[in-house]
Amino acid sequence: MSSKVKLDKLREKLEEEGLDGILISSPDNRRYMSGFTGSAGYLLISKNEAVLATDFRYIEQAGQQSPDYRVHRTASGLDWFPEWTAEQGVKRIGFEKTEMTVSLHESFAKAAAEGKGTNNPELVGVSGIIEGLRLYKDADELKLLTRAVEIADEAIDQVSPSIVPGMTEEAVAWELEKAMRERGAEMISFDTIVGAGANGALPHHRADETVIKEGDAIVIDMGAKYQGYCSDLTRTIFIGTPDEKFREIYDIVLQAQLEAEDKVTAGMTGEQCDAISRDIIAEAGYGDDFGHSLGHGVGLAVHEFPRVGPRADDVLQDGMVFTIEPGIYLSGWGGVRIEDMVVMENGRARVISKAHKLEF
Repeated sequence: MSSKVKLDKLREKLEEEGLDGILISSPDNRRYMSGFTGSAGYLLISKNEAVLATDFRYIEQAGQQSPDYRVHRTASGLDWFPEWTAEQGVKRIGFEKTEMTVSLHESFAKAAAEGKGTNNPELVGVSGIIEGLRLYKDADELKLLTRAVEIADEAIDQVSPSIVPGMTEEAVAWELEKAMRERGAEMISFDTIVGAGANGALPHHRADETVIKEGDAIVIDMGAKYQGYCSDLTRTIFIGTPDEKFREIYDIVLQAQLEAEDKVTAGMTGEQCDAISRDIIAEAGYGDDFGHSLGHGVGLAVHEFPRVGPRADDVLQDGMVFTIEPGIYLSGWGGVRIEDMVVMENGRARVISKAHKLEF
């Protein structure tokens, strides 16, 4: 989707919200709307104009990456903000209330009130406007997401067979990061989770100096970022020959995942999708041991809309990309989580993740 099309869609949303313009400060939303990847800047979008305000360091870059925006060079202070609102006749301008700090909001409000020749615009807190546009991935976005998924898939399939007793969790995490970087990842999309043995019962355990032993199950949660887009993948492996307890838990989690991937359809809510997996785990007697949501959207951020979990009323539709990641966690024993990324197409979920899963 071109930035011009995104601007048209955003302006429709602004009209629905009764806003004359919007100030975008979120780096991900700024990148989504304009293509600008610099670390500093704001988007100012009204009915008639789109401005990218940034400092000297990024002027040339902004011009190259954001041809549909007028690039404005900022200096110290926020004088440019009231000047723009006055020029555009903006009376009500939205700001991202979940992104902007109280201090920064106060600075913008003060600039608007004190700016000479302004029309004293009202700053209106909004949320979810750009995120609502980001829900639906176009073909170009899906291509980048797919490559990010492939990088993580290839990395874990390369590294997993080389994990042996005596290695530390930190060493495994480093090998996974190197393998992703070697395949073109610009960075990891979040700190890699490696939970060996009892550490697997901690869903977000940070890889540490724990030494991996024969007979350990290892929960590995990892992701690559490729040209701005993220992947998210979890696999649980076993060092040695899996015992009956591990086989039991793994089979329950795998069944819960495969059923959700097979049965989720467009029009379901995130809560209904979550219930497909959760009911299977609960019926097996482990309902209290699955304590997180089934999944979440993935895109420029590793956690974004749609929500897929208990009480999630987001309606799943074609074009949405999200994870399906049931898990069971037993204190003192460990855990099993299996996670794929899927995209809704033609009313059903197509699994993007291809990394190896255990077979017994």
